[in-house]
Amino acid sequence: MKTVAVVTDSTAYIPGELLDEYNITMVPLSVIFGNESYLEEKEIKAEEFFDQIRNDEDLPKTSQPAIGSFVEAYEKLSEDHKEVITITLSSGISGTFQSAHSAGEMVEGIDVHVFDSEISCMMQGFYVLEAARMAQEGHNGAAILQRLTSMKEKGMPAYFVVDDLSHLHRGGRLNGAQLFVGNLLQVKPVLTFENKKIVPYEKIRTKKKALNKILSLVEEDAKQGEPIKLTVIHANNREEAEKLKDKLEADYSNIEVVLSYFGPVIASHLGEGSIGIGWYRP
Repeated sequence: MKTVAVVTDSTAYIPGELLDEYNITMVPLSVIFGNESYLEEKEIKAEEFFDQIRNDEDLPKTSQPAIGSFVEAYEKLSEDHKEVITITLSSGISGTFQSAHSAGEMVEGIDVHVFDSEISCMMQGFYVLEAARMAQEGHNGAAILQRLTSMKEKGMPAYFVVDDLSHLHRGGRLNGAQLFVGNLLQVKPVLTFENKKIVPYEKIRTKKKALNKILSLVEEDAKQGEPIKLTVIHANNREEAEKLKDKLEADYSNIEVVLSYFGPVIASHLGEGSIGIGWYRP
C-alpha cells in the first residue's frame, strides 16, 4: 500500500503530464455560461473558454466542486493509500477548502489532511508538486504538511496585472465611472493576495509600468542571491509571458521560471490579457 496520495483542485493549473507523472488527483471547479456548466480542465480548456467568453454578453459564473466529488476521490484513493493531502485554492476566495474538509470527515479508511494554499494558480501548484514529490519519496502526511507550512511561512508573494478593466466592471468590481476614468487614464490595477483574499496593491498608469513595478519587487528578493522558483502566468497572452520569462532568466541566474496560465475559473474574474508573477524560495 502506498502511503500518501495528493489531491488538488483545477485552479492549480498543473499540466496533465505532471498530474500523471506525480499521480496527482485533480478535482475540478466549474464555469457556467447561462444554463450550461463545464468542468474546468476536463470539459473546457482555457483556449475554448476565451473563445466563448468573447461571444457571450454575460460574464460566466464559477462554482466550487460538490462535496461528493471529493468524497468520490477520497474513497477511490483509500483503496491503496493511508493518507491524503488535499491542497486547495485560498479559502478566502472559494468554498473549495471547506468542501474538501467536509468530505474528508465523511470518508472512512483514510486520513484526510486539507491544506489551504491561501493563494491560487501555479503558486498553489508549487505546493502541490512539492507534496507530490515528497509523497513519491515515501514521506508521511505530517512531514509533508510541515514542509508546506514552512514554504508558506517563508513567503510566497504573487502579483497580478489586470489588462481589461471592463471585465472587472462586468463582474461588479468597478462602477461605470471608475471604468470610464480607468480606461481614460490607462490605469492597470496591480492585485495581490492578502489575508487569503485578492486585494488591490497599487493602481498604475499603463501595463508596462505595472509590470515594471512587479519586476522591481522580484529584484528585491532576487538580489539576496538565494535560489528562487518563479512563475509567469498569462491569460491567453503567451507571447508576452514568454518575453517576461526570457527577461527574468537573462537577468537573474538564481531564478528558475515556470510558464503557466490562468484557466477558466480564475480568468473569469481577472479577464483576458492579465499577467501574474509569483515566486518562492525553495
